[in-house]
Amino acid sequence: MIDYSSLFALAAVVREGSFERAARSLHVTPSAVSQRIRLLEERMGCALVTRSQPCEATETGRRLCQHADRVRLLELELHEDSPAFMPGETAQVNLPVAVNADSLATWFVPAAITFASTAPVLLQLSVDDEGHTAQWLRGGKVLAAVTADERPAAGCNSRPLGAMRYVATATPEFVRRHFPDGVDAASLACAPSLRFNAKDELQQRWVERHCHGKVDLRSHTIPSPHAFVSATLGGLGWALHPLALVRTQLASSAMVELVPECPLDVPLYWQQARIASRVMDSLGQAVVSAAKAVLIQD
Repeated sequence: MIDYSSLFALAAVVREGSFERAARSLHVTPSAVSQRIRLLEERMGCALVTRSQPCEATETGRRLCQHADRVRLLELELHEDSPAFMPGETAQVNLPVAVNADSLATWFVPAAITFASTAPVLLQLSVDDEGHTAQWLRGGKVLAAVTADERPAAGCNSRPLGAMRYVATATPEFVRRHFPDGVDAASLACAPSLRFNAKDELQQRWVERHCHGKVDLRSHTIPSPHAFVSATLGGLGWALHPLALVRTQLASSAMVELVPECPLDVPLYWQQARIASRVMDSLGQAVVSAAKAVLIQD
């Protein structure tokens, strides 16, 4: 049987990043937190958290933290249904979710606002490439994720959200300077592009589809969707942008498409842990509704 006071101490350390901050959030001493985690590690027979700055969960620790998140959600709903059975103030309930940066910049925040207006929980958002957010579910780091992976992670459900439409754009002056004879493999290999991080393959995917083959791109790395737009407007490079983020710039001709009518559509899915939870279902409904307003539907 798991000692839940120790389990919640572990979750607090991972969430807060240190034993001291975890102790403050639990209203106990740091030594009490340390003792609880030590007892839990002895019970599990392995390390559950790395004593680094910030503290991070081990693989087993992440699984236990996910279990703690599930328990907190179920306790919250039990308290709402039967306050006499669980008297007193309920503990802080966190709901960890992974989302890709472009969704966060275009449509996910309205979903979060709608959800939070009725749900007494705190969203803990982590950002990663849409091709990698499902790994956060598989690793036990989050209970739900916006992902490009249709195949549900173990213990999860998967729902289609629609497709994020991307367009390859640059300033008119950039196009005149770097693509005077058209957009082809040779010119794309020379013209500087932008990418979000080392995981970002959107520009490469668009180029390979347009050129019917691999092209080695020269890229600046800029890990921010809004900075992506600013950098493109400043002539730093060309890039794939969510259409929802650059409609105004395209309408005013501050940006133009490198190849007209040649978008890249990336299907997105909502995956969430398969648990009987009104809170999780409410979040899923808010996410699907917000996505339908922006993403391309079949």
